[in-house]
Amino acid sequence: MFQFNYEAGAGTVSVWLVWILVFLALFLLNEVSRRFKAVGVLSFIVLPVVLSVLWFTVLSGSAYTDWFHLVKVYSATAGCIGFWCIRHVRGTNKKTGKDWALADNKIALCFPPLILAINIAEAVIRDFEVGKTYAVMAQDAAADAPVMLMGGSWNYMNAIAGILNIVIITGWFGIRIRKKTDKDGSRDMLWPDMLWFYIIAYDLWNFAYTYNCLPHHAWYCGFALLLAPTLCAFTVGKGAWLQHRAQTLALWCMFAQTFPRFQDYGKWRVDSTYNPTIYFIVSFLALAANAAVLVYMVYKWKKTKRNPYTGELYTDLKSYQKIKALAE
Repeated sequence: MFQFNYEAGAGTVSVWLVWILVFLALFLLNEVSRRFKAVGVLSFIVLPVVLSVLWFTVLSGSAYTDWFHLVKVYSATAGCIGFWCIRHVRGTNKKTGKDWALADNKIALCFPPLILAINIAEAVIRDFEVGKTYAVMAQDAAADAPVMLMGGSWNYMNAIAGILNIVIITGWFGIRIRKKTDKDGSRDMLWPDMLWFYIIAYDLWNFAYTYNCLPHHAWYCGFALLLAPTLCAFTVGKGAWLQHRAQTLALWCMFAQTFPRFQDYGKWRVDSTYNPTIYFIVSFLALAANAAVLVYMVYKWKKTKRNPYTGELYTDLKSYQKIKALAE
């Protein structure tokens, strides 16, 4: 599935150790930034501003400043800022004396599914583009580093999987804030209706996208970057997967933008083996998983008569109830 750069001096053990380091760094940085309000401000407001100045000045010859990379890093950061506001912005109405919170505003709660859907749609378009343009394997002329793209049926399967992944986003009006405890004062943005089966379906789709369209980045931004928020969502940060996903993505994009040679050149670069069978299997699994969740969503919709787009759908499931119990 992956080809290490042995010619540049890479070793199997050393590449795995670097992967583990990347994974742990993403997991731990997400933990610190989610648990401490001030660290969140430093990570997703102050740091991007400082780095932006550096990218266009002292690092202008090495950092990527093309529109694609800039859109990725700023859109991920915008998601983090928006989620931070939903978690922490609150106050008291001076006229009525009543307390209010942004998390109670239904318009604000449309932001998380909207930015998630836009992010998925961008990748869907790219999968269709690669499938059409690179039906004959060729070098990606628009890439900043040399990389071959191999289009095929897998691109179309995964693009459809991405569309389904947007369709199966449910229950965003049920987003709540995690109550503070002695062990966790993070005030995470909980999304009880976004359960384990959606997360797995998303991860399979997104990994297939990176493998199809970014075969030289899938080892890090497909494998490590997807596993870090998922592990957090299944352990210490239950119910807040989208928040973890946005934060780890933004942190990784800032790092990759600042130090592009890490994954694009040298011995730490890891490429696809360009095996058509593997491409097909990866995208088929993504499509099958998202189709299965869609079937389950429609089944629950018909059985319970609960509309997944105007309310919450999975309220009878124990996994939903465990997350809801963490909310204020």
